[in-house]
Amino acid sequence: MTAPAPSRFSRPRFALLVLLGVYPLITTLLYVVSPLTEGWSIWQRTLIIVPIMVTSMVWGLIPGVHKLFSGFINPRRC
Repeated sequence: MTAPAPSRFSRPRFALLVLLGVYPLITTLLYVVSPLTEGWSIWQRTLIIVPIMVTSMVWGLIPGVHKLFSGFINPRRC
């Protein structure tokens, strides 16, 4: 019996999937936060959005990408 071919982590594929997840997430956050923070400076809005974004990525988006797309981001070596 032969061992399965080892896989290697593909950073470009992972980056693409994270980009595809971050774009709708940040767009939604901007639509939700902007009306609530009308008249605030950009740094103040960013101060609200960044912790939500980071938390969503660390505990939601990135684990989800790893779980759902593990075969795509860890292709088998030939």
